[in-house]
Amino acid sequence: MRIKLFQVDAFTDRVFGGNPAAVCFIDEWLEDEVMQNIAAENNLSETAFAVKLDSAYEIRWFTPSSEVDLCGHATLASAHVLFEHYHFSGDKIIFQSRTRGELAVLREGEFLTLDFPADPPEKIDSNQTLNDAIGKHPIESYRGKSDYLLVYDKQEDIEDISPDFTLLVEVDLRGIIVSAPGKNTDFVSRFFAPKLEINEDPVTGSAHTTLTPFWSKRLNKKVLTASQLSKRKGKLLCKLLGSRVLITGKAVTYLEGEIEM
Repeated sequence: MRIKLFQVDAFTDRVFGGNPAAVCFIDEWLEDEVMQNIAAENNLSETAFAVKLDSAYEIRWFTPSSEVDLCGHATLASAHVLFEHYHFSGDKIIFQSRTRGELAVLREGEFLTLDFPADPPEKIDSNQTLNDAIGKHPIESYRGKSDYLLVYDKQEDIEDISPDFTLLVEVDLRGIIVSAPGKNTDFVSRFFAPKLEINEDPVTGSAHTTLTPFWSKRLNKKVLTASQLSKRKGKLLCKLLGSRVLITGKAVTYLEGEIEM
């Protein structure tokens, strides 16, 4: 069996930037164990698999260790592959997810925009164990469906964070977002998910479904610029649209090949 595979750098306009994702479009679903093994072999934060439906594509995402409910950068990468390599006609692709409903990706020139459900966070009491694992106490703590959000005063706080991942892996949610107002963007962030064997994710689209409603309310703005301060860096344009979040970025192909099993 041969399966076509693409590796795409998402939320960047250059190779070696943004967040790399593997993408496989397949005729029918493989066994879960096989897809998990492929994701582990790829050893990227996410591998996306998609199967054509009548007028949409069902999509699933796997980290090296487990399947996840939602992934932004791998969905952006999947749309990029459809537009650039499968010559998808039209400027809107509909993806169906098993847990978060319909997801869309819109194309406008070189830009791709994710249309995802918003995940507004709820304020919680400060968690001493979490704070100790992160290594810097936040000014406020929040919780969304999948992740914690820790808020800090300034960009330098986010840049200086150096978590203890042996402690952070015990956190009960998928991951931990740390965020603050940015110097050159409305807000900056980083994302840690050691439970998924991803100590730090380069650019996390799904985290911005929580960040966007939070900073939109805090800054009283519907359209926000964002930067994720990982080593690879990522830039995003975010817009709150009622119960949906629009997350815009670019993507570039790094690799095209085949898996042989």
